[in-house]
Amino acid sequence: MKSPGQLQKNPASLAQQTIRFVARHSWTPALALISAVLLTWSLNPTESNPVHRFIFLSYRIESTIAEERVKYGKGSKDFAFVSFYVVVLSLTRSFFMQEVLRPLARHAGILKPGKQTRFMEQAYSVIYLISAIPFGVYAISETPVWPFNTRGMYEGYPHMTLNGSFKFYYLFQAAFWAQQALVLIFGLEKPRKDFKEFAFHHVVAIALIGLSYRFHFTYIGIVVYITHDISDFFLSTSKVLNYIDSSITVPFYALFTCVWIYLRHYINIRIIYSLFTEFKTVGPYELNWDTEQFKCPLSFAVASGLLIALQILNLVWLYYILRVAYRITLYNEQKDARSDDENSEAEDEDASKNA
Repeated sequence: MKSPGQLQKNPASLAQQTIRFVARHSWTPALALISAVLLTWSLNPTESNPVHRFIFLSYRIESTIAEERVKYGKGSKDFAFVSFYVVVLSLTRSFFMQEVLRPLARHAGILKPGKQTRFMEQAYSVIYLISAIPFGVYAISETPVWPFNTRGMYEGYPHMTLNGSFKFYYLFQAAFWAQQALVLIFGLEKPRKDFKEFAFHHVVAIALIGLSYRFHFTYIGIVVYITHDISDFFLSTSKVLNYIDSSITVPFYALFTCVWIYLRHYINIRIIYSLFTEFKTVGPYELNWDTEQFKCPLSFAVASGLLIALQILNLVWLYYILRVAYRITLYNEQKDARSDDENSEAEDEDASKNA
């Protein structure tokens, strides 16, 4: 029979074990929250359930034409949808990083903590983007914007209703960027040499997402989404190949550079050019809150300002990319100038002590 002292000790020991488990598996609180939301939904799986707005798209518009796709409007409930999927993406990121990618990094022989963390971050980006890009391409293919038709961004404006696939992709991407911003704010990623540029990029991106959605410029926004997602996929993949010392790292980096220049510069400069040539002439050009016509001088100034700022930042990163290409060509040096010093022995030693 256990003594009273042993009986008092067990609850504390169990609490400590629970705390240690949660600390080692940081995805468990998010899993608990998501489970609670889904359980609440299962008790009343209808639109009258308050949690419906968190899990599913809101503002469904039924069509009177049988063949026509179901459309969705916009409203404040969309914030609930985005917030829920921020939690979902937080769970996904933490789970993959800790339970899948860390063991994979060790299996690949990446043992230094600093390099291991970078590998996991980039590998997770590859996993996310390889899932998001096909869905994004499908969503944009149902619009007159595809393939990168700038005139189609303004025809039929204002775009107040969206296809289900388009709205889901747009809001899910908003959740992804919001979750990435939280990662940046709370320092969950290893610091980068270009931290200021990266933080500025997040501010501009979130401003573009929010304003484009609210003021019905989603046809511009989805092109920015797609071009950045595809180029980011090639960027992250090239980094992963470099971390595992793949034999195709150099040719893939050359391919990535071409993709980056085409999508982030050629296509996005075309978007900026269209603001100056088609924004005013294609469709209405007026400010009318009653009819939600926001294609006007103020929106032109904001949109062009944000996209030009984003382009300048991409040009800064292009300089880094070309500098790496130069070093590869002349010295066979494949270090990413945008990242921290991943070979810092002192930093790895400190990280090992804190692991």
